[in-house]
Amino acid sequence: KYKNKISMNFLITGGGGYIGTKLTQHLLLKKNKVTIIDNCWFGNYHKKHKSLKVIKEDIRNFTKLNIKNIDIIIHLANVANDPTVELNPTLSWEINVLCSKIIADYAIKNKVKKIIFLSSGSVYGVKKENKVTEDLKLNPISVYNKTKMVSERVLLSYKNDIDIKCIRPATVCGLSERLRLDLTVNKLTFDGFYKNKIVVNGGDQIRPNVNIRDLIRAIDHFIFTRKTFKHNIYNVGFENFSILKIAEKIKKKTGAKIIIKKIMDIRSYRQDSSRLIKTGFKPKFNIDYAIDELINYFNLKRKNDFGDRNYNLIKMKQLNVQ
Repeated sequence: KYKNKISMNFLITGGGGYIGTKLTQHLLLKKNKVTIIDNCWFGNYHKKHKSLKVIKEDIRNFTKLNIKNIDIIIHLANVANDPTVELNPTLSWEINVLCSKIIADYAIKNKVKKIIFLSSGSVYGVKKENKVTEDLKLNPISVYNKTKMVSERVLLSYKNDIDIKCIRPATVCGLSERLRLDLTVNKLTFDGFYKNKIVVNGGDQIRPNVNIRDLIRAIDHFIFTRKTFKHNIYNVGFENFSILKIAEKIKKKTGAKIIIKKIMDIRSYRQDSSRLIKTGFKPKFNIDYAIDELINYFNLKRKNDFGDRNYNLIKMKQLNVQ
């Protein structure tokens, strides 16, 4: 299952985060070397490993780190989600955009083979189309969405000098050691399990979703698949459901009561990932798998085992980072 013919050196910015933690484990299992840069605002969940180097540092200080011999950069470091970015928009522009240019300049100077950047499906904004493809015009409606869009453009301006892949994930769900409980499926499952109630704001808005396991598999696909990818930008999202539909799935598994509030979140869009699927990628994990995995995990834990570190906005308010 984990067979690499050639071991590679990876640099993962934000490697201590929700996605980065699970991705790092995956690459180490495939006998690669991984260097992580992460300020560890939300903790460090990595166990010591002979092929892993964790640099606890702000990505804004990247040029001082003297990192060498990297084959592929996976750029995850960012201030994530709309409300967290609104706490300090300047910080977000610095981390989410300016650091992307610094990373690209470093990559070209040091002959890095590839950059994989995790953007966001939220760059599409509010869309009524049944199939939101990569060719549609972007309509970012928040500062976070705008930083992701601009960061894409910064990185793609280097595409003639280095292989750049921009991934636009749907809302991610599922289990990671650095668990986020402010993402739709994760939050609603937590509330359904521990509080026996699921509060839904509106409910009719459509959101695309991707299981974290499939997102890791998609990143792996871009690294290890021996084929030429025609495009630089790929959607990664496979299940377009209303928030209420997701809540109903969780209700069936937890018996929780659904409470619908009239407060409406206008963010609503579908996502079409046909471009990725045409490259040979097939999703294997879904929302139901994520819910089951989370419930099994919660069965082993107490509610008090979770805290502020599981919620980006709450933790960022405490940190008051400048």
